[in-house]
Amino acid sequence: MELTFGTICLGSLFFLAIFLAYVIATGSASLRTYLITRLFLTIPTVWILVTLVFIIMRLIPGDPITATIKPGENPERIAELQARVGVDKPIHEQYINYIGDILTGDFGRSITVEPDRPVIDIIARRLPATLELVVPAILIMLIFGVASGAFAAKHHKGIADYSFRIAGIVFYSIPIFWMGLMLQLFFGVVLNGLLPTAKRKSGYIQFDTHTDFFLIDTLIEGNFDAFLNVVSHMILPTITLSLALIGVFIRLTRSNMIEILQEDFVTAAHARGIPENRVVYRHALRNSFIPIMTLIGLQIAVLLGGAVLTETTFSWPGMGLLLRDGIANRDYIVVQGGVTVFALIVGITSTITDIIYAFIDPRIRY
Repeated sequence: MELTFGTICLGSLFFLAIFLAYVIATGSASLRTYLITRLFLTIPTVWILVTLVFIIMRLIPGDPITATIKPGENPERIAELQARVGVDKPIHEQYINYIGDILTGDFGRSITVEPDRPVIDIIARRLPATLELVVPAILIMLIFGVASGAFAAKHHKGIADYSFRIAGIVFYSIPIFWMGLMLQLFFGVVLNGLLPTAKRKSGYIQFDTHTDFFLIDTLIEGNFDAFLNVVSHMILPTITLSLALIGVFIRLTRSNMIEILQEDFVTAAHARGIPENRVVYRHALRNSFIPIMTLIGLQIAVLLGGAVLTETTFSWPGMGLLLRDGIANRDYIVVQGGVTVFALIVGITSTITDIIYAFIDPRIRY
């Protein structure tokens, strides 16, 4: 079977379903109850999210057709287009059709961005590009943010502590688009193009796309020159997307670690002669992961929102740039489809995060 973005999604859902079924079958009664309850709560959560998307899009004056037609367009042509999109129907019928289309994966057809192309096909091609930024950004902000916060807590009120606190505030305060522009200026102009400043790959790089994940596609092809070229293009936008959240994780980890390092079990560990690094980075850091995991789930939405600015700055052809193009061209069908997918990702990610909580700390199984 050909490896495509669709098969990757289906495979991921399949393994997730097997994992959840295994946990439900072998876990404790309290864990089973919590997981089943949380999974059922996902349905109304996602329903509320997609309903809000529908309401917000309908609050925009006019409709997708009247917003994009040229002055003097034939009224019969306008009526035909409105009927095809479905905006000529009563609002309750539009809502029923909207929910039905989501369940069947039909988000309609683009009006102006890619005329008459199914929106789901556009999203399937653009979403991998965004995920190739978001996933590395999460890893970077976790590794550097948590490690820096823990190091700052270990050296509380020292030079390292003050340095990381200032760095965290600076990173969090800098607007994403400005950081992207400064990185482009520095690496593209000052350093004479040391790193690429736009697009997902260079124009001379050619390879077959199977999944639209360029990292995976280049490895499938065995084209390591293309792989390195793709990685080099990812560096600046990934850093831009992750820097602000690194500041958040530095401050959160530091504050939690300082509090935990004052707990009795830490004092007891020191009294038993356990090395300082082991106490800090193994025992204390592990106990500070609950709020960190909470923040990861919440920051997924921030990353997706930041992707719009990052992709626009670096001309990165992902979901963020697609939404920008949809808004600029008043293609509300594309905007509605893109925002709906973002809402689904946030809702599902929130559920997965809650499930992970249950494994880290059994006390939250309510």
